[in-house]
Order: sequence, then C-alpha cells, then structure tokens
Amino acid sequence: MILAGATHDPDRIDILHHLMDSEAYYHVATLPGGISLDITRHVVLMWIASLLMIIVMSSIARQKGLVPRGARNLIEPVLFFIRDELAIPNFHDKANRYVPFLWTIFFFILFCNLLGLIPGSATATGNLSVTAGLALVAFAAIHITGVRENGLLHYLGSIVPPVPWWLWPLLLVVEIVGIFAKPFALAVRLWANMNGGHIVIMVMMGFIFLFKSWLAAGISVAAATAIYMLELFVALLQAYVFTFLTAVFMGMAAHPDH
Repeated sequence: MILAGATHDPDRIDILHHLMDSEAYYHVATLPGGISLDITRHVVLMWIASLLMIIVMSSIARQKGLVPRGARNLIEPVLFFIRDELAIPNFHDKANRYVPFLWTIFFFILFCNLLGLIPGSATATGNLSVTAGLALVAFAAIHITGVRENGLLHYLGSIVPPVPWWLWPLLLVVEIVGIFAKPFALAVRLWANMNGGHIVIMVMMGFIFLFKSWLAAGISVAAATAIYMLELFVALLQAYVFTFLTAVFMGMAAHPDH
C-alpha cells in the first residue's frame, strides 16, 4: 500500500487528495487567481454542521424550566463554561456582548470535527482553506472589537506600546508581524492537529497491507481504534483551543492598555 501518489491503482491512497478534498460535487465558478468556488465535500459538511447547530441550539432554546433536560443537559454547562472561563476573564463587564460569537465559533468547529470522525465522511477543519477562513473571521473579530471598544484612533495608537522614539520603528514592525502571525497560527494549528490523527490512523491501517499477516492486522486495528478514541478528545480540545485563543486576542484588543 502506497500512502502517496496517484490514485489510478486501487491499492493506493493519495493522502493529499484525501485531506484537501479537491474533487468538486458541483462547479460554481473560478475567480481570478485560480480561486475556486466549487462545492466540495468539505463545503457540504460545513453546511451540515451549520444546520445541526441551528437545529440543536433552537431546540435547547425552546426548553422551559430551570432544570435542563436532554441535549440541554449536555450543552448548557459548556455554554456556561465558555462564558465564565473565556468571555468574562477577557471582556469583564462587556462579556455578554461577545459571548454569542465565542459560542458560535466553538460549536461550529466542534461539529465539523465530530462529523469528520464518521466513517466515509471528511473533516472540514482538516482543509487549510477552511481553517484559514475561520482565522480570517477571528482576525476581523479581533480588530472590530478593538475599534469598537477604544475608537479607531486610540486603537491604532495602542498598537505600539510607549517606548523611546528610537525603538518605535522596530516595535512597529514587530507588532505588525504579530498582528498577522496570530490568525496564521490559529489556521495552521487547527489544520495540523485535525490532520495529524487521521494520518496516523491511515499509517496504522497501512501496516496490514505492508506485513500481510493476521498479527499485524490485529495490532493495527487495535492501535487505530485507540487513536480514534483519542481523536474524540482532540475534536473537543481543538475547538476549545481555537475559541480560547480567539477570546484572548479579542480581549487584548479590547483592553490594549492592560
């Protein structure tokens, strides 16, 4: 079994094609620069994740009473945790203004991650284009928060901290690099972590065809199953990490003097 290369041989798996999902279900248009607007499997899965969010959250919101039941019993503690541990420490008295955004980004990433664990499906957050799009949303939210809370001129003036005049040009360059490094780190971290486990599982299963023995099959399946269970934790963890870092960056923009 060859884990890279062409897909003409049925015994071969093209990992890059599997991860990037370049095959389009429906061709829409191609923008200048080669940017494709095709509907791929990852696009469909993002639509499914969004639809599931709407259905689940709407169902929970319609429940009455102080005692949670069903899905609300599972989701409500997560909502409170994000509000109390992420929003309030970073936004203080303005937390309620930004917590819906944090809830949305957390559950969207989580649903995409979990859908990718269904056999025969694909992980939308394992596509760098998807994580880059999420990072751009976070990038916009960070700076909109900064301008909203401080005003445009004060926010722009706070990019470089008070330093001697001869250090100001150097720090300006450093701060500008940092501004763009934050969304880059968000995109690459989520993309790499969601792909890492899948690649390991594929390699483990590839040992069956490499060694062609029942012993190798048993060990490979057991190891792949263990990693699959770990992937459930990683799906939750990476949604939290992305949301946590976004909240921290937004809080830094909202309170540049602290």
